[in-house]
Amino acid sequence: MRKTLGVCTLALFALMGAVQAQDKMTGGTEKAIAGLEQKWVDASKAGNADMVAPLLAEKLLNTNADGKTLSKAETLANIKKATWQTNEISDVKVAVFGNTAIATGNWIGKGTVENGKAIDTQERWTDTWMKMPDGKWQCIASHSSTTKI
Repeated sequence: MRKTLGVCTLALFALMGAVQAQDKMTGGTEKAIAGLEQKWVDASKAGNADMVAPLLAEKLLNTNADGKTLSKAETLANIKKATWQTNEISDVKVAVFGNTAIATGNWIGKGTVENGKAIDTQERWTDTWMKMPDGKWQCIASHSSTTKI
């Protein structure tokens, strides 16, 4: 009986250690994804599509607030065409599910986009990230919806 109790206690401590290690790994992933989101918005504000390109999967599905679905190439082209006075994200939350992470947040943008069209908007966004075989995280899907300012 003592031997069984000892084995069970040892197994419980091992399980608790594994759960704590997973929590630490997930917390690091959440911070990393939030950092990638910030890198994306900073590079977009600077019009630097080359910095954004490695963050996006080749088969990215991006639905903008107008309901238009954009490819990776179209998304990057739009970054090059835009000029921003304000381009900021806030309230970023990340949930990790193994090799997939879902990030949500608010975005405020004021500037000009393609064809010099003025924009002054606030949106909620959801990005889906996947850890690729090379170990790097890339956004595989993005969606935005306009919210009231």
